[in-house]
Amino acid sequence: MKRTRFMAVCAMLSAMAVVLQLMAAVIPKVGGFLDIEFSDLPAIIGTLALGPLCGVLIELIKNVVHCAFTTTGFVGELANFVVNGTFVLVLGLIYKAHKTKKTAIAGFAAATLVCTITAMAANYFLMFPLYMPDAPKNVIWAMILSTVTPFNIVKGIVLSVITLLIYKKLSPIIKG
Repeated sequence: MKRTRFMAVCAMLSAMAVVLQLMAAVIPKVGGFLDIEFSDLPAIIGTLALGPLCGVLIELIKNVVHCAFTTTGFVGELANFVVNGTFVLVLGLIYKAHKTKKTAIAGFAAATLVCTITAMAANYFLMFPLYMPDAPKNVIWAMILSTVTPFNIVKGIVLSVITLLIYKKLSPIIKG
């Protein structure tokens, strides 16, 4: 029964994430390609409620489904999965050890830091070279430092604050 509930909750939260991601298509993006992914909230909530595997699965499902609706050549979805999958994985591993508000806050801080570093590396070595293969490395690095890095820090903080405000109210519903 526990496995069935896990699968059902992951599926429900994945569906919510897909809908939120599709709705985000109408919101202007920072630098033309970055947006605060409110579609990550179901993955974060799933991570806190059911563990890091649930969060990573939600991120994976959300991005695989989104591939059917996009023209990014899967680069955007790969970036989304790598960066946001890292966020929920780090958060989940820390929170799983001791489920308190203090541990959650520490998990959010660590997840934001690791996610930001992961985004820097993924954008430098993979995303920007795929999107802009002829761009000089110094231009790519400048874009990462001026746009990607501050954006991911702000995104981590915003998602953390929203989750901290809503998770306790949603937790009983998710956990049953």
